[in-house]
Amino acid sequence: MRMKKLFAGALALSMSMSLVACGSSNTNPSTNENDGDPYAKFAGTTISVAAIETAYGTKMWEDVAAAFEKETGIKVKLTTEKNLEDVIGAAMQGGEFPDVIHLATGRPAGLTEQFIKDNNIAEITDVLSMTVPGEDVKVSDKIAGGFTDTSLTNPYGDGKTYLAPMFYSPCGLFYNQGLFEEKGWTVPTTWDEMWELGEKARAEGIYLFTYPTAGYFDAFLYALMYSVGGPEFFDAATHYEEGVWDTEEAKTCFEILGKLASYTNPITPAQANQQDFTQNQQLVLDNKALFMPNGTWIVGEMAPAPRAEGFKWGMTALPAVEKGGSGYSYTWFEQAWIPAGAENIDAGKLFLAFLYSDTACEIFANATDADGKPTPAIQPVKGIADKLTGDNVMFYSIYDNGAKAAMGNFAPFDAIPGIEVSGVFFEPINSLVSGKLTVDQWMADIKAASDQMRANLK
Repeated sequence: MRMKKLFAGALALSMSMSLVACGSSNTNPSTNENDGDPYAKFAGTTISVAAIETAYGTKMWEDVAAAFEKETGIKVKLTTEKNLEDVIGAAMQGGEFPDVIHLATGRPAGLTEQFIKDNNIAEITDVLSMTVPGEDVKVSDKIAGGFTDTSLTNPYGDGKTYLAPMFYSPCGLFYNQGLFEEKGWTVPTTWDEMWELGEKARAEGIYLFTYPTAGYFDAFLYALMYSVGGPEFFDAATHYEEGVWDTEEAKTCFEILGKLASYTNPITPAQANQQDFTQNQQLVLDNKALFMPNGTWIVGEMAPAPRAEGFKWGMTALPAVEKGGSGYSYTWFEQAWIPAGAENIDAGKLFLAFLYSDTACEIFANATDADGKPTPAIQPVKGIADKLTGDNVMFYSIYDNGAKAAMGNFAPFDAIPGIEVSGVFFEPINSLVSGKLTVDQWMADIKAASDQMRANLK
């Protein structure tokens, strides 16, 4: 299971702002400044790149680093580890930073979040106007729309970019398309249709819904907020605006959550943990639940699992609130960034720009794990779905089939003892499903926590 976006755990690495000053002062590199060799000024430079090792494996990073070296002449010292925070942590405490770090928000150690909170990430807005190494187009012309206009890349709301979007995965409701075809059921496009289907399924001993863990309610809740109130409500809610949870949009949002809890397979909360989450996912494969929120990695994750005869993966966006309204699919993506205290900021920016090249995108998309099994890492570049095959065509074309993209997350705030985003907004779903918590109690808790979050906004 990929690590969810949990604002959890106090980070032992609290970086002093005095370390920031050691970064390069030249923050506007150009790949067009020299008619002979555009990379001449980087002669003899070696950059340090640290990337989290996930299901995508290590070889793709090795190949991208080699391709970057061949294109620019800049050497790359690559570190890839599953416990990346532990590996690079001690050196960073001593003031020695990688020049580029690929490490998304949402990991339990919270390293990226801590750097954001401490303002220790270098601004990379100028990377968008850089020419992609080896090509004649700008980075901004390659990245798909919206990916650099979100709090996941622009965390301070100042119109500037600090984190580069990487490896995206549309999230939505996954289901057994084969079962729908067998029963003659239509995938709901509104919540009223969802409840109608829930009654049909219940009559046949099938629950409407399940979820792997409460952490998966981040993508679900974000898409739901967009669905009930559009980006305006989403922005207000994720920035803890006063009174936002008393609006009609908020009431609709939690009415849906409350009703959905009543249609959820009751075994779900007991299995919604790191050890047993695949058992909840198995409920869909066994036709014991119709829908579950998840991301495209689910196909590989459950590949060895048994399944009902005729099983076929399907994926849909969250339904619209009203007929004719918009359904939303949240896009989860990882991030790469440059520590403000890095030694080679300019060369690091050049590496970030190269990550959107056709060469790098092809390497990532054709990634395999140590056993040779395909583990494609899909970059958020325009037209990428046209180059994919199999289930990925369906997954990555979801926005071509009427769904709108939901992006962003809750705004960062200074640490508040006992209050974290996940514990306030996501984890209570377990208690709601088990009957230990009511919708009204949950909303009251959210209002109280939001007051403190708003008072401590970064």
